[in-house]
Formats: sequence, C-alpha cells, structure tokens
Amino acid sequence: MLEMSYIREHQDEIRNVIERRHVKVDLDGLLQVDEQRRSSIQQVDMLRAKRNSLSEQIAKMSADERQETVSQVKSIKVELENLESGLTELEASYQALVRDVPNLLSPEVPSGKSDADNVEVRRWGTIPKFSFAPKDHVALGEALELIDFDRAAKVAGSKFYFLKNEAVLLELALKQYAINLLVAEGFSPIKTPVLATKTVLDGTGYNPRGAETQIYSIENSDLAMIATSEISIGGYFSGEVLPAASLPAKFAGISECYRTEAGNYGRFSKGLYRVHHFDKVEMFIYALPEQSEAMHQYILSIEEKVFQGLEIPYRVVAICDGDMGAVAYRKYDVEAWMPGRGEQGDFGEVTSCSNCTDYQARRLNVKYRTPDGKTALVHTLNGTAIAISRGLIALLENHQTEDGNIRIPQALRQYLGGRELLIQK
Repeated sequence: MLEMSYIREHQDEIRNVIERRHVKVDLDGLLQVDEQRRSSIQQVDMLRAKRNSLSEQIAKMSADERQETVSQVKSIKVELENLESGLTELEASYQALVRDVPNLLSPEVPSGKSDADNVEVRRWGTIPKFSFAPKDHVALGEALELIDFDRAAKVAGSKFYFLKNEAVLLELALKQYAINLLVAEGFSPIKTPVLATKTVLDGTGYNPRGAETQIYSIENSDLAMIATSEISIGGYFSGEVLPAASLPAKFAGISECYRTEAGNYGRFSKGLYRVHHFDKVEMFIYALPEQSEAMHQYILSIEEKVFQGLEIPYRVVAICDGDMGAVAYRKYDVEAWMPGRGEQGDFGEVTSCSNCTDYQARRLNVKYRTPDGKTALVHTLNGTAIAISRGLIALLENHQTEDGNIRIPQALRQYLGGRELLIQK
C-alpha cells in the first residue's frame, strides 16, 4: 500500500492513477476517515498523558485533593474507553480503504483500457511455417498419450488434467532447466509452502475474498492456497530488517500454484492455457530502491533467455495502465507464439514480471538498514521463469513434426537422456 502522508499530499496524482487504472477507490472516504482517525489518536494521546500525569501526582496530594483527582482519573478512563472503541472502528475502516489505493505508475507505463492496448516492445525468433497442418497442444497431447483432460474432469472437475508418460519427463526437464539457469545467475532455490495466511496474501496484494478472487481459501482456517510462490516468498522476510549489503536478495521459487480463474470466462482458456493447478518456477527479488528498475529489466532478460533456450518465438509487451493489477508499478509480459491458438496461431502470455516498488513491503513491513542506522522499505520484484502448463503448450506446438512427434530443443536434451525426439519409437 502507499504511505498515507503521500496520499494526502498528492491527491491529484492519486486520483489520476485511480482513473488510469480504471478501478473503484473511495478516495474521499479514505481522506475523511484518515482525518477523523488522526484527530482521535491525538485526543487519545492527550487524555492518556493527562491521566498518567494525574496518577503520578496522587501520592503527593492531601486526602481531599486525592479524592477529587481519583474521580477525575476515573472520568478520563471512561472517556478513553469510548474514544478507543471508536478509534478501533476508524482504524478498521482506514485499513480497508487505504488498501484499495493502487500503487503509483511508472512514467513509462503506456495508457489503455485493456490488453488490446498493451504495447509491443520487441520480438525474437522466427514464427514457424509448417509444411503440414499443425495440431494444437490438446490434439497433440491426446494423440501422443501425454495429457488426459477427460479423466481429470472425472476426478477433480474441469480445468484439471493428468500429465502422462513423456509429458511428465518433459515437465521435470523444464523445471530443471529453469532452476539451473537461475542458480547460475545467483538465485537461491527455495521450495515454498503451498499455503499462506490471509495476512500474507493481503500483504502481497492477493485478495482472498470476494466473487472475483483467484484464491482458494481453506474452510475454517486462516489459510489459503497460493496462486504463485511470489506470495510465499513475499512473506518470507515479513517484519524483518535486512542488512543493505544483503540486497538484492534473489530467490528461485519452486511451487505448485492454485487459481480459481474466477472472472476469466470468455477469455482464451483452451486446454492447459487457463487451469486451476500448475507448477511454476518463479523469480522474486528484494532490492534497494535504487536497484529496482535495473532488477526489473534483469528479470525480463532472464525470462527472454529461458524462451530463447527453448527455441520458441516470442514478443515482449509493456502492460498498459488499464490492464495492470493494483500492486505493480510497471509490468511486462512475454508472449510466446502458439501455432494452435486460433485458426492461424497467435501469441499467448507465458510469463510476466513486475516491479512492485515498496507497495508490498509496506504491507508486510520488510525493511533494510541504511548506512546511517535508520530503516527504510525495500522494493520487491517478481517474474515467471517457467509456468509449466503454458510452457508445455508453446513447446509442443512449436516443435511438432510432420509425423506427429515433438522435437526436443538442444537446451532440454541433457535432462531427457540426450533424446532429440520426445517419443522414442
């Protein structure tokens, strides 16, 4: 969340950010509650000081004076209880309202209302031209006995799947490939819990409540399933002060991810593209404020390196203000070419990376110690190294052969016993 003093002092900027992001925020209500809250805090502090001062004087007073002062202290106590009760309600309202205010926007963020307004930055690779009619990943997965959606639906419902046979080996290869690449870049591998408290979810900007939530909550508990290991790693240092020399702290998060996909009906969702459960290798960085822009570009470069190694054509798009979540200050997506998407193929998102500045750190209270001994908020950044489900789509569809096999890109062969083709005949 943003610092309230900044919101008060930059109201026009905040209103502009809210308008550009096309979100509903009761800024006037927040400013009013904040004023009432600060006034109540001031009154409470004054009454506490007065009560404490009178209490210290009682022992030195005469009997008559003491009786009158004790009565005065009791009266202050009642007044304090009423004020503190009201302050508790104001604090709850304040926290709810201030958390609705989105992060600031980088001056580099393009303007727009939806993903149609995202701006292409660059492309890499050559879109394949097949001498045959290419299949989509669903047809390939079924023909090669790699994916079973129908039986998964019997077990768990729609948007779940069984990966089978060589697809399982391919998933493991993709994970190992991404992890090894990140470790070589100095990232610390970390296997995270798949559950997190709602405090951590809220701190990282994931809403565990409401009809549009992407989060599965655990009944009768304060826990929910994570949608990404960004949530788990974001909470890793919550409430801590880090040495400045330890930053940037780079993590390669390995986890399963669970998403309700609420509100995504009507959007492209065929096969593995939009599912309730998938595995992912995620990058997360805690950085000094002056490092975060460079770290954002660095994460993006690694995402590109991953897909260059997989020999998959892609484009990088800068996400516009109207298509960006509340937490990100600036965001890029990498969209891989998917030959089976639509009638003639199209690009589909496979990774995203965000600079969240100090927005998450303020909620989670993650700080670093400055050279003069003071503390300041860190910046947090995240980006997908590989989301297995979408990585599989791009790999299967781009590397299919005329006889129905899948060519293995050179970067993955060492993890698959050196095989050049997925199906060994």
